[in-house]
Amino acid sequence: MTGLREVMARFATGITVLTVAGEHCHGMTANAFSSVSLEPPLVLCCVNRKARMHAAIVSAGSFAVSVLKADQEPIARYFADRSRPSGRAQFDGVRWTPGVRTGAPLLAGSLAWLECRLVEAYRGGDHSIVIGQVLSAHCGTGEEALVFFGGAFHRVA
Repeated sequence: MTGLREVMARFATGITVLTVAGEHCHGMTANAFSSVSLEPPLVLCCVNRKARMHAAIVSAGSFAVSVLKADQEPIARYFADRSRPSGRAQFDGVRWTPGVRTGAPLLAGSLAWLECRLVEAYRGGDHSIVIGQVLSAHCGTGEEALVFFGGAFHRVA
């Protein structure tokens, strides 16, 4: 039988960076992200319960999502690197603006941004399925997306 990791590598996903402001300021690359509902506007992301991002989202009660553009692969790799600085210092070399609704960093040059209020975090194995109500949504410019497929980053126009 093929393992779940190998099977899921055959499913192309967009790449996002989740961010949180405040005392537990943090960023994390994530591809387990999806829309849930248009009315009310809800999205979900899946975060390992042992990850710093999990505690940050629960503590802040809000988060932001930056949907990465094709040329933002270095940003995706940076926020996936566990050796980067912690706290607000991890954003020092990154262009961003604070979200109006949450204060969470919105990464400059992204395809789109969402700010969300934490609605619920459901247990899902070793992860939590984090549901966020969209407080604001904005599109950037460009049409080339960064995607993950087969264990590697790709560009889709």
